[in-house]
Amino acid sequence: MNMGKDAKDYGLTGSSQMSSPYLNFNPAFVTSGDDTDYLYPEWSSGATGRGRFELMFSTIGGFTAAGGLLGGANGVYAGLGATNNLTGSAKRTQMINFVAKRAASWAQMCGVVALMYSGMATILQKVRGHDDELNTVAAGTFSGLLFKSTGGMRSCMKGGLTGLGITTVYVALTSKERLKTMLGK
Repeated sequence: MNMGKDAKDYGLTGSSQMSSPYLNFNPAFVTSGDDTDYLYPEWSSGATGRGRFELMFSTIGGFTAAGGLLGGANGVYAGLGATNNLTGSAKRTQMINFVAKRAASWAQMCGVVALMYSGMATILQKVRGHDDELNTVAAGTFSGLLFKSTGGMRSCMKGGLTGLGITTVYVALTSKERLKTMLGK
């Protein structure tokens, strides 16, 4: 019983080769051209004119994932110390709770800080009209201030100084040549 189908309907030709319409594509779609899909900072080589707004999504996601990993490691360390008198399934359950809760808490904290940093850096870029290391340091400082603002003035200042320190170290490590040019050395 043929049911009206023969080898041609299934992509079979005279030989035993199969062809599929899904495998027939134009190679021009996969070759790189001037307008690639990769995001580069505006100051990097191969810049495509994309700025901080496009980069903020990968920054937030990366910081959230890193926070989850750090929190999970912190949870393992804290869980091992807190469950040393437990055995079996009780210990396993407590360890899972420690790791899951710490990972979620740290991921959320890092994601919120990254969101504030990216938003402030984008706003500073739009307000100042260009993007440089000053925007990075200012956004880090403001993010630290804002993140710790609910804890009072002392906590707020500690957060701001932490943000200032982290972004200053980051800028010093990643932009040595540019800093030399800016300072005239």
